[in-house]
Formats: sequence, structure tokens, C-alpha cells
Amino acid sequence: MDIAYFDRKIETARREDLARHQTARMQGMLREVLATNPFYRKKLREAEFTDAREFSSLAEITRLPFTQKQELAEDQMAHPPFGSNLSYPLEKYIRVHSTSGTMGRPMRWLDTRESWDWWARCWGAVYHAAGLGLSDRMFYAFSFGPFIGFWSAWAGSEALGMMTISGGAQDSRQRLLNLIELGATGLCCTPSYALRLAEIAHKEGIHLHDSSVRCIIVAGEPGGSIPGTKARIEEAWGAKLYDHTGATEVGAHGFTCVAQSGVHLNEGEFLVEVIDPQTLEPADEGELVLTNLGRVGSPVIRYRTGDQVRLNRAVCECGRTFVRMEGGILGRIDQMLIVRGVNIFPSAIETIVRSYPEVAEFAIEVYKAGEMDQLDIKVEVVDENPQAVVETLARDAAHRLGLRVGVTLVPAESLPRFELKARRVVDRRK
Repeated sequence: MDIAYFDRKIETARREDLARHQTARMQGMLREVLATNPFYRKKLREAEFTDAREFSSLAEITRLPFTQKQELAEDQMAHPPFGSNLSYPLEKYIRVHSTSGTMGRPMRWLDTRESWDWWARCWGAVYHAAGLGLSDRMFYAFSFGPFIGFWSAWAGSEALGMMTISGGAQDSRQRLLNLIELGATGLCCTPSYALRLAEIAHKEGIHLHDSSVRCIIVAGEPGGSIPGTKARIEEAWGAKLYDHTGATEVGAHGFTCVAQSGVHLNEGEFLVEVIDPQTLEPADEGELVLTNLGRVGSPVIRYRTGDQVRLNRAVCECGRTFVRMEGGILGRIDQMLIVRGVNIFPSAIETIVRSYPEVAEFAIEVYKAGEMDQLDIKVEVVDENPQAVVETLARDAAHRLGLRVGVTLVPAESLPRFELKARRVVDRRK
């Protein structure tokens, strides 16, 4: 196994050495934040934490309050346009980005030169783990709007010295032709869009296996760690797929290595916790909580991401000692569907659907029929006997989910395709 590290010393450190590194970084950030950041100075003082020197070990993390997205959103509304979670005067900030708005009104986020360089370092770990380096050419199939999306990925590839190619202001066919003509060896996009590009390539007679693309890094959705989705993308492109996890307000925190055994959390740059979302007690499976250590200008401390994860703490085959998320992000806690008393993450449905190569695209609808909840999966099927696929999928889904599921055949190309985060779930009960 050919393994490359961005920072071998940190990525393979003993846990006690890593803890000392994290404690020192946290102390430095807290010192700055307590002195200059109005949002966190108030939160920390209300928690009776007033001196960074009191953070003498990682055990002290429980003294600090959690941060939730709603707090940050309300703070921006109360202190427009950027909120009060700023450690420096506005003149220090060089980048303005926003969240995607998938879960509501987008939040703006500012970065200083130092924190934008930190973003690039975090992406450096992503690229090295996937075996990408100086000789590679990265293509970004992205519109480059205000969403931070792949802007930070772009900064990371530039910092590493890779050729960096924009797919902005191009339709899917143009992007395919450009990445092939320019000899791109790497592609960044969402899992859904990687599949959409493959779909377009098939229709246009473009042979992806003849391209130079050998590595695809996907983000924004759980698909990169869903076996059926991952296999379909790799088969279509003839390239290896690597999952990445991150968030505008948090940073680029997760990456898949060449061992392809879960998503590493970059503990060199983040403090990682997992809690039971009900009791708030530590757990190995539950809600991911992150503190970023290098974004002092606009940090988040004990940020409840809303992501459901399952941790694996064993040393990886690649030699990294960072904890891993088994199966990546399992789902959004606030997007979990409760249907007739059964808890279902949309990613669990995607796991089932993507195991059927005949299904080109799908959507999920939940609604009331009388007093009874109903779950229906709409599918586009490419097969000589599509009804047989529908019936088999319905039986399989009912068995694996533990409740009766409707599966409805819809015409080809009738379901939406997505460039950014896919929105395949419609809950009509709300």
C-alpha cells in the first residue's frame, strides 16, 4: 500500500502525544477568543470559564458550552451582516462565503488570511490521503457561487502546487469535454453529480475510462461512503473514489485514506467528540461534535454538527491514529424519518437503492394515507423488465427497513438531478 501523509508526525502520533498537541492548540485559541471574540467571550464567561490556562487537558472540554447552529444564525440576525463571532476587526478578513442553505437561510462566514491558509492545510491532508500530489491536475465541477463548497478545496490544491481547473460557467457536457481534453487526473464534486456526469457521458458517447481521471473526491452527501453508490461511481469512471466531510462553519474535517476503511477525522486540526444527542453524554455512536483549532478568526467550539456517526478508534491499516467514522456520516439527525415508529435515515434507503444498478435515479416521498404514514420510493429504471426490478426492490426494502415500502416506477429523466447537495426527500407530513 502506497501511503502519503500531509503531516506524518501528527497523523501517526501516539494518542498521548496527540492530546498534548491538541491541548496546546486549544489553549492558544481560547486565549485569543476570550480576549477579543464577543460571541464566545460571553458564552465562555457564562460557563464560568475565563482563563485559557484552565484548559490544562482535554478533560476540561466538558467545562465549555456546546454551540448549536441556531445560536449562530440568531447571532447573525441580531448583529447583521456577519454576526459577532469575529475575533478581529473586519479589515483582517479576506474571504466571505456562506453555507449552502440546504437546511434553511444561508449563514455568512468570514475567514482571515491565517484561517484561509488553515483551510488549505486541512485540504492538504485530504489530497495526500488520496494519493494526490504535485503532478496531478484537479478539476472542480462546481459553479463557484457564494457557497464555500469547493473554494476551499481549490485553495488546498493551489497550496500543494497542483494544476487547478475550474468547471464554473459550464454545463455538464462542457465539463466532461474540458476535464478530458485538459488531462485532469482528479475530480471534485458531489456523489450525485459524479453519477450525473457519468449519465451524460453515456448519452454523449464519451468514454470516461479513456480519461486521465484516476481519483474522485466527493463531498456534501453521504454517498461517498455508501457501498452501492461508491461502486457505481468507480465502475462508471474507472477511478478510485474518496469521501470527504466538512462544513462551512466548521472546516474540512474528514477524509478517506487509501485503506478505504472509514473516514478519518483530522484530529491534528479538530477536537472530536461524539455524544448521545438526548443525554449529551459521551458515546461511540451518536452526534458528532467538533472544535476547530486553526480558525481563530471565526471559530466554533463544541459545535453540534447534527451528523450521526459511529467511531472506530483502532489504528488504521494506513498507520494513521486518527479516529475514523465507520460508514462516513450515517445521516443527519434532523433528517431522520420516523415512519410508523421506525427510525430511518435517508442514507439507509440510498444504500438499498444503489445496490440495484438498473435504478438510474430515485426520490423519497413520505405522506399520510388516512392516519397511516406511507413511504414511497420513486425510481427511474433502465431495464428490459422494469416492473420486475420495482417489485424486487420493494420486497428488499421492506425486509431491510422493517416496514412496508412503496416503490413507484417513473419515466426516465423525470426526477431532478443535482450539482450540489441532492434533495431527494419530500416529507409531505410537515
